[in-house]
Amino acid sequence: MAGPSRRGFLAGLLAAGMAPQASWADLGHPAYLSAGKTPDGSFLLAGLDRTGAILFRHPLPARGHAATAHPNRPEAVAFARRPGQFADVIDCRHGTALTRLTPPKGHHFYGHGVFSPDGSRLFTTENAFESGNGRIGIWDASDGYRRIGDHASGGIGPHDIRLRTSPDGQYNLVVANGGIQTHPDSGRAKLNLATMQPNLSYLSLEGSLQDQLILNTDMRLNSIRHLALRADGTVGFAMQWQGDAGADLPIIGLHKPGSAPRLVAEDDPRLRNLNGYGGSVAFSRDGTQIAVTSPRGGVVQIADCTTGALLHEIRMTDVCGLASDDAGFIVTTGAGQVSTVRDGTPTHLGRPDLAWDNHLIPIA
Repeated sequence: MAGPSRRGFLAGLLAAGMAPQASWADLGHPAYLSAGKTPDGSFLLAGLDRTGAILFRHPLPARGHAATAHPNRPEAVAFARRPGQFADVIDCRHGTALTRLTPPKGHHFYGHGVFSPDGSRLFTTENAFESGNGRIGIWDASDGYRRIGDHASGGIGPHDIRLRTSPDGQYNLVVANGGIQTHPDSGRAKLNLATMQPNLSYLSLEGSLQDQLILNTDMRLNSIRHLALRADGTVGFAMQWQGDAGADLPIIGLHKPGSAPRLVAEDDPRLRNLNGYGGSVAFSRDGTQIAVTSPRGGVVQIADCTTGALLHEIRMTDVCGLASDDAGFIVTTGAGQVSTVRDGTPTHLGRPDLAWDNHLIPIA
C-alpha cells in the first residue's frame, strides 16, 4: 500500500495545528533591513543579504528611519522618522502590510523599537509630547499588534532601544534617552537645550528602572542617541553634540550597569572629523572593536574596545548605516553605496538605485 502523499501529510499537520511555521529562512536568510528612498522620491523598507543584494522591498507612506525584525517570524516593523505617526508591520515573504501601528493620542514615535525575546511583545520609543516625558509603548505581537500599555522610558526624548542580556541570563531594555524635548507643533525644533540631560536607562521588561547612566555636566549637551550591544552585556552608545560647533568631544561611549562609562578616543584630534555627530554604532562580531559613522563628517571611525584608541578612519560621503559582518563591518550611504570595511579598507559591493537612510539593522 502506498504511503501518504505530501499533500495529505500537510493537510494532517494543518488539522492538528502542527503546520511548519514560516521563518526568515523562507526568504533566503536576509541579513539586514534598511529604509531607503527611490529615484522617484518614494520611500521603502528593503531586506538585504550579506553581499548587499536586495531580497525584498516594501513601500512606506513617508520617510522611514529604523526597523526591527521579529525573532522568529519573517516579519519586520518599519518606523517613521521622528516625530512619526506610523510603524508598518510587514510580512516580508510577500511584501504585504500586516497592519499599521498608530501611537495613542498625545504620543508620537521616535524612530526605533525592539521585540521581547520570544517575539510576543513589541516595545516602541515614544514621546508624550504635552508633558515632554519619554514613554515605551507595548504592543501584543501575538494578537495582531494590539496596544496593551506603556511605561516611562527613564528620561526625555527616548530614541534607540535594545534588548540586552545580562551576564546572569536576565533580559532588560536599554534606552537611549537623548534628553531633547520636542513637540509636533514645532517640528524637529529642540525645545529644552538650556536644561537637557541625556541618560542611558536600563529597564526591566515590565518597566522598572534598574540602572541609569547620567554623563558629567560638561557632557550634558551630548545627546545619547544610538546603541550597540556586545555579547558580555557591554553597551556601546553614540552621541550627537548639541552645543557649539567645533567642540572636540567624544562621540562613542562604553558602559556596563554598576560601572563608570568609558569614553572612546577622547583625546584624539580626529574626533573633530565626526562633526559632533554619531549616526550609527556597532561592535565587531568578536567584540574587540567598535565603529561609528558620521554622515555630517563623511567618515567611519573604528576604535579598539580595550585601549579606546582609534584604529581606522575611512572617508565616505553621507555614510550612516552600519552593522557588523563576518570579517568586519558593512556600511550604507545616502548615495546608495553598500560597502564592507576590512582592516580599515572599504570594498564597494554595489550601488542600488536607492538612497539609504540612517540605519542598517541586523536580522539575528
